[in-house]
Amino acid sequence: GMMIKVGIIALLEDNYSFYLEDSKSGINAVIDPAEADGIYEYLQKSGINKLNYIINTHHHWDHVGGNKKLKRIYGAKVIGAKADKNRIPEIDIQVKENDKIDFGSEHAVIIETHGHTLGHVSVYFPHSNIIFVGDSLFSMGCGRLFEGTAQEMFDSLQKIKKLPDDCLIYCAHEYTLENGEFARNILPHNDDITKYIDKVSDLRNKNIPTIPVSLEQEKKVNIFLMAKNAKEFAEYRKKRDNW
Repeated sequence: GMMIKVGIIALLEDNYSFYLEDSKSGINAVIDPAEADGIYEYLQKSGINKLNYIINTHHHWDHVGGNKKLKRIYGAKVIGAKADKNRIPEIDIQVKENDKIDFGSEHAVIIETHGHTLGHVSVYFPHSNIIFVGDSLFSMGCGRLFEGTAQEMFDSLQKIKKLPDDCLIYCAHEYTLENGEFARNILPHNDDITKYIDKVSDLRNKNIPTIPVSLEQEKKVNIFLMAKNAKEFAEYRKKRDNW
């Protein structure tokens, strides 16, 4: 069963930060704090007055913006990619591929998912079967290749694709609907995509997040996960960039 309690915190225009708490030990963390005030407010409202860790998937400002202030308030330790130690504000703990983070009654495994940036990591909790993928994978989409190559991003997505089908994916932006429109444009006769767009539209009309989403579902509707090789992936990514 799931040991980790996950809270979705919507920040800025379309960012998601996540609050994580181990139900046994009470050890907690926030992933990708876009800005400090929204996180602080969320913790206050929930009656939580401590924060053990801040985990950053990558260095972009809308994922690390809250680091300094939250660290000042709570004394939280900042965890980020060793490859990006110079770009993660106030980093304390540097992690790389297959490193484990102790998190109370379970642990997280670091999966390097370069492509969007060169120091991008995803955080996988095998026991709770959840993964936080930052901007490497989105529901029905994937991150832009700001720093890495198509081959790197393709390889990163293959790592995520190998996880259990019922693994729940938490990505850092609410881009699902526009990603869906693009996917439908590429594969107009795909029933899974059409059906999923209806579901997603319904959720958004009620202002409900479209995440988490299971890997099984994503494999059916995400053209970037469907790509058979880096060349095909690159073609989709280029079309998406120019769409």
